Amino acid sequence: MALSPGDSPGFLLWHATLRWQRDIAAALGPLDLTHVQFVLLACTWWMNKHGEHPNQLAVARQAGTDVKMTSQVLRALEAKGLIEREVDPADTRAKRLRVTATGAEVAPRAIAAVEAVDGSFFQPVARDEAVTLLSRLARLEP
Repeated sequence: MALSPGDSPGFLLWHATLRWQRDIAAALGPLDLTHVQFVLLACTWWMNKHGEHPNQLAVARQAGTDVKMTSQVLRALEAKGLIEREVDPADTRAKRLRVTATGAEVAPRAIAAVEAVDGSFFQPVARDEAVTLLSRLARLEP
C-alpha cells in the first residue's frame, strides 16, 4: 500500500531539511557566508583552535564534503580573507589551512548564529533524542 506524502519519513525529512537550510541561510547571510563556507570555516577554526594545522583533505573529511568542492570553497574563503592556505613543508603538493584574524572573529559569530537556528529548529524535540536519532541516520557515533 502506497504511503501518502505526509506518512513518508523521507518526504518529511526532505521538507524538514529544506526548512532548516532556509533558516541557516538567513542566519548566515548577514555574515556573507554560504552554508558550506560556514561548515568549512568552522571546521578549520575548530581544528586550529585545538592545535591542528589541517590540510584540505583533513578539513574535507571532518566536514564530510567532497575534496574538489572543498578546495573551491576554501579558495572563496581565502579570497574573503577568512583563511590562509600555506604550502605544507612536509608535502609541497598539500596546503595547510589557517584561519586569519578576521576568520577567527567571524567563525564564533557564525557558529553562534547557526546554534541559535538549531536551538529554535530542534526545540520541539529533546536535544539528546535529536542527537541520537540524527547520529544513527548519519551513521555517526553519538
